[in-house]
Amino acid sequence: MNPSDTDRTNLSRRLFLGTGAALAAASVSGGAFAAQAAAPVNAAATPAPGMNRKRRLGPLEVSPMGLGCMSGSAFFYPLPGKARMISVIRHARDRGVTLFDTAELYGPFTNEELVGEAIQPFRKDIVLASKFGFAYEDNQSTGADSRPSTIRRAVEGSLRRLRTDYIDLLYQHRVDPKVPIEDVAGTVRDLIGEGKVRAFGMSEPGLETLRRAHAVQPVAAVQNEYSILERGPERGALAVCRELGIGLVPWAPLARGFTTGRFGIGTRFLPGDYRGGLPRMFPDAMPANLLVIALLERWGAAKQATPAQISLAWLLAQGADIVPIPGSTDPWHMLENLGGAEVDFTPEELARFRGELEAIPIVGPRGSPQSMAQNGVEAPPKRSTEP
Repeated sequence: MNPSDTDRTNLSRRLFLGTGAALAAASVSGGAFAAQAAAPVNAAATPAPGMNRKRRLGPLEVSPMGLGCMSGSAFFYPLPGKARMISVIRHARDRGVTLFDTAELYGPFTNEELVGEAIQPFRKDIVLASKFGFAYEDNQSTGADSRPSTIRRAVEGSLRRLRTDYIDLLYQHRVDPKVPIEDVAGTVRDLIGEGKVRAFGMSEPGLETLRRAHAVQPVAAVQNEYSILERGPERGALAVCRELGIGLVPWAPLARGFTTGRFGIGTRFLPGDYRGGLPRMFPDAMPANLLVIALLERWGAAKQATPAQISLAWLLAQGADIVPIPGSTDPWHMLENLGGAEVDFTPEELARFRGELEAIPIVGPRGSPQSMAQNGVEAPPKRSTEP
């Protein structure tokens, strides 16, 4: 990704609040970043403030924010390289992160291998999430596939790549429109009984399908896109999760980096970078959507926080059942993200922020037509096999 050329000349400070004060600062001017201070010598071994405020996803206790590991191997370019991403993952653990999220789709397969190597020294001390739900040919996804036999093959492959004998949180990555969800949930229930999985999750499911799955095997977490820029879960999914006692894990909680303030007018993405195909980052949508960044910068100035930290703090303030998983391939950005757990909102501030946010029209759908078609899918009904 090339740095953005922006006509905004104000500076956005990146404050790292992991020790209760700024660990380092970086300035943003025309999209260029410069680290201006080094972390204390012992920072890597010190849990970040706020990371001890544990939250629950079904039977699992986790840090209030996790680490999404996808960008270490897929979709966002340039990739960081194996050694750097392993360092980010281990540093996150040192700073108190206990939830790490991957999937067989990322790479595919290579992200699980990377994560498995990175977490090996502390595997028993963290919550490891991965996902199934696609078929593959020549290392390329060929579409949704959640048949029980495919789920079992996927889990065996994930266990091998992750160097573990169990997955704490196993998600169906997307609902398969050809397979009854009762068959999917029943297979995961059996894997839980065999000790290969601890808890069941779903990503972007149709709400009736979520209810049906939960009736077969309690769902611990739903992983949906949710951020300052994308508030779709507030139109039904969040209410159903709360009714059923299911945690919500926002993926893309920084809107794929948009709400960090790093992108702007003139941004160009490298070939193959998924973000180049997102309508909300198209040149004709960028000027309107940058009003969100202006809002985050105003609130950040008042709270001595960065746009990324305000974005994550706002998500955390939506409820104790919400656990964002921001991704990062940079150790300083990862520390910056964790600082969001130290930013608090009063109820009055939340109401005022909400009013200001909802006054900004968001331009463009959240994804491509192909990706949007996979969200909110309802599984087919389970048909009786009796004569």
